[in-house]
Amino acid sequence: MSGDRIVRVGSRKSELALIQTRTIIEELKKRNADLKFETITMNTMGDKILDSALSKIGEKSLFTRELEDALLKKKVDFVVHSLKDLPTEIPPGLVVGCVFRRDNPNDAVVMHPKHAHKKLSDLPPGSIIGTSALRRAAQLQRKYPQFKIENIRGNLNTRFRKLSEENSCYAAIILAVSGLERMNWNHLISEILTPEDCMYAVCQGALGIECRADDEATLKLLADINDLDTALCCVAERSFLRKLEGGCSVPVSVFTEKTEDKLLLRGGVFSISGDQAVKQEITFDLNEKVETEKSDKKGEPEAFISIVCHQAQNLNRYHRAQQLGRELASAMVNAGAGEILQAAKHTTKEEILAEHAKRKQKLADEAEAGTNAELPAKMPRVDKAMEKIGSSSSSDLELGAS
Repeated sequence: MSGDRIVRVGSRKSELALIQTRTIIEELKKRNADLKFETITMNTMGDKILDSALSKIGEKSLFTRELEDALLKKKVDFVVHSLKDLPTEIPPGLVVGCVFRRDNPNDAVVMHPKHAHKKLSDLPPGSIIGTSALRRAAQLQRKYPQFKIENIRGNLNTRFRKLSEENSCYAAIILAVSGLERMNWNHLISEILTPEDCMYAVCQGALGIECRADDEATLKLLADINDLDTALCCVAERSFLRKLEGGCSVPVSVFTEKTEDKLLLRGGVFSISGDQAVKQEITFDLNEKVETEKSDKKGEPEAFISIVCHQAQNLNRYHRAQQLGRELASAMVNAGAGEILQAAKHTTKEEILAEHAKRKQKLADEAEAGTNAELPAKMPRVDKAMEKIGSSSSSDLELGAS
């Protein structure tokens, strides 16, 4: 890349997204002082729909589609994602060009001011805990059946406002440690949940930088900040999720640990109520040889669950990490996780249809009152979404990030 080229970077508009994008740009500037970067921001569907639980929207690419469209139309050169928001299947022609080093992947408890310095175990029965993730809700309901787990949506600032209001219904909310730390809000953390309390989301704490598969200049640029250990963990986790056909429609969680040449992957599949669970773990030697076929995508880098392997000497490790995720998923399905997943997906499908019906009725009411000028464009989209969801089987649903 020559110094006179401006690298265009796509980002969501939220404060946290912009902090993450600036982090990546600053890392690249350290290695490419002559390059100029321009940030192009946009809102995604997930940013716009704030009155529904993530699991009830019924859309795979809630926080990524608009950014990916900009990539495909060559309006930006790469986009920065919280990798947990990126579906395991992305549009053809795109890849995760690098995975930046992972921050703390665990979840944190942030208390209402009146409960400052308490832990979850200190709260009285009936306390309401806010979270937007089925994964967190299921695990917390399982560990703390005395609490009510309710949905809370919005960016970090919005959720803090909802929590801190004097008459807030929430005693506490659950958020990712990494997001709080990136916002320099460490002081608000009352408790960090261990994997024994609440295993984290696939790729939580990691940033994934998505680009075009044929953009050699950008791929070369991103290779310099790729973190191999994080990438291998994320390949295993995304492979696990892909095999389970999971997403925000089902409570799926993970824990990974890499030590030298070994990679441990622990998975958890929960019923929506949290009363059923299957947990297992497997450890792989990443150096054990894998028999593979050469990729048929000529001119494109080899990718594993969309994540690019930049160096040929690491290809076997990426294959092993991908194999690890698949094997753990298969073992857990054989142990009963399949039935739990199907039941969760069926429940979520019914909730999605009910949510869309509610939206359709709201649009109809607005039309009757003459308060929605965009109705002619919106109504067909709602009808189409309902038709698509209604005709899909439960096993077809992979509805976004957990």
